[in-house]
Amino acid sequence: MNEVKETLRNIEQNYKLFLQQQFTFIGALQHTRENAHDLIRPVASISQVQSYMDHYCNNSTDRRILNMFLNICNDLSRLCQKLEAVHSGNNITNGILERCKLLLSHSNDLSTIRAKYPHDVVNHLSCNEAKNHYGGVVSLIPIVLDCMKEWLTHTEKLPQRTLRNVSGGSAVSEKRAPQDAPARAATSPPPPAVHLGAQTSASNKDNIAVQGSKRVWKKLNDTENDSEKLKGPWKPPGRHA
Repeated sequence: MNEVKETLRNIEQNYKLFLQQQFTFIGALQHTRENAHDLIRPVASISQVQSYMDHYCNNSTDRRILNMFLNICNDLSRLCQKLEAVHSGNNITNGILERCKLLLSHSNDLSTIRAKYPHDVVNHLSCNEAKNHYGGVVSLIPIVLDCMKEWLTHTEKLPQRTLRNVSGGSAVSEKRAPQDAPARAATSPPPPAVHLGAQTSASNKDNIAVQGSKRVWKKLNDTENDSEKLKGPWKPPGRHA
């Protein structure tokens, strides 16, 4: 996550440099549109800017500022991919990323989007330029940057276990280790079971021992009864008739 924040800060610094040269950017678009004889339609997509730079750019200043715009857009696209790798996603964060990817698609129509307060990029244009030509293209980068900051805000409120390393591996926090203990116990091999035959054999031995013991006690009791019978009834000592 720290790597994502650092990347976003670097893109914001590059955008601040670009923002200081907005008039140069609008001038470059105007020059290339004139060379392309394309003065009617608005600048409505990244691919349109790419085409102007590749085919209708006649000086290094225009090429430099147009290339700066395209590089920032490419950096933002790569950051979107990194955000997907960092976070497994929920409805809110996935929705934000989908919006960013749509805005940064080279063929997406940007003509209707407008950056709002606190951004003032549209205010630096004339009414005609803002409404009919450049209002969308100058609004693209600040809107995407706001979306990515919103993504970070939502993501930092989520449990740590929903985050992943940028490389795609799991980022397991120390707090999660105790929670994993039951799962490890559940997956550990059970103690070796006693074979059914061994249990039956042991049970049979116990039954035999009990039965043998009963037979011994019965034999002893029978012997004592026989002895009593041989003795006969007891008679007092004295003369007999």
